[in-house]
Amino acid sequence: MWPCKELVNGGRGYSMVHFLYLNSGGGMTRDDHVYLFTRLLAIFIIPFLIVAAIILTLLFERTGELFAWPIKSPMTAMMLGAAYLGGVYFFARVAAAKQWHTIKVGFPPVIVFASLLGLATFLHWDRFTRDHISFFTWTALYVTTPFLVFGTWWFNRRTDPRTPEAAEVIIPIGLRWLLGFVGALTLIISLLLFLFPSAMIAVWPWTLTPLTARVAGAMFALPGLVGLDIALDQRWSAARIILQAQAFSIGLILIAALRSWNDFNPANIVTWFFVGGLSGLLIGIIGLSVLMERRKA
Repeated sequence: MWPCKELVNGGRGYSMVHFLYLNSGGGMTRDDHVYLFTRLLAIFIIPFLIVAAIILTLLFERTGELFAWPIKSPMTAMMLGAAYLGGVYFFARVAAAKQWHTIKVGFPPVIVFASLLGLATFLHWDRFTRDHISFFTWTALYVTTPFLVFGTWWFNRRTDPRTPEAAEVIIPIGLRWLLGFVGALTLIISLLLFLFPSAMIAVWPWTLTPLTARVAGAMFALPGLVGLDIALDQRWSAARIILQAQAFSIGLILIAALRSWNDFNPANIVTWFFVGGLSGLLIGIIGLSVLMERRKA
């Protein structure tokens, strides 16, 4: 259901100015509406994520012939595939969402993730298979997606009532501060990987290249910004879907670590920080979800 629409041009249609006015939130109430173009963007993105995830998680040994660039480390390939599968879950929920605030937290992390991957592409242009259709698809997506997702978030965000509903479950402020703290630490790791790839390669628990270090940095930005965003919104309904997507991705990353354990250096203490940190984060998300759902019931 769209906000109030007035016929223009003699009833023959709507002017572009009027359309933009309506969809920017002008003259509308904060009814938590999810716009049609938000759903269509989600539906558009999902197939690309599915194809990439299949290549990276099931056919990772063939990235040289199937993907935008050859990824030698199975762990790196499967970790990126896990992030994409989490994205499939999130955007499927976006396509079906009835209230904007239940999906809004996921948009800023996606914007930053896509922007960093786009920037990494141009920083490491020579590492890509530039005559392959996967490269053209990758480049087109990461040049356009940050702007498309940002535009969608910018317009749709104005429908958010920003206040809890009568029966809303509130996340305790202590837990929100904890999520924000963990998010900040994760975001620091993201920035270190992206800005100082050579230094991080030296200590990382499996082999990275400057390109894959920056790709890993983009992936760490996702949970980092999710934690910070949730810290700023007390509504459990605003955190629920994106945390489910994050838990799904983290679980897949841990499975990937088991599948590619030979990639890891067990003598490197960062190996155990990585596995232990992700395991703790997954347990924490599950525990928070159980606690909040019980309060909801």
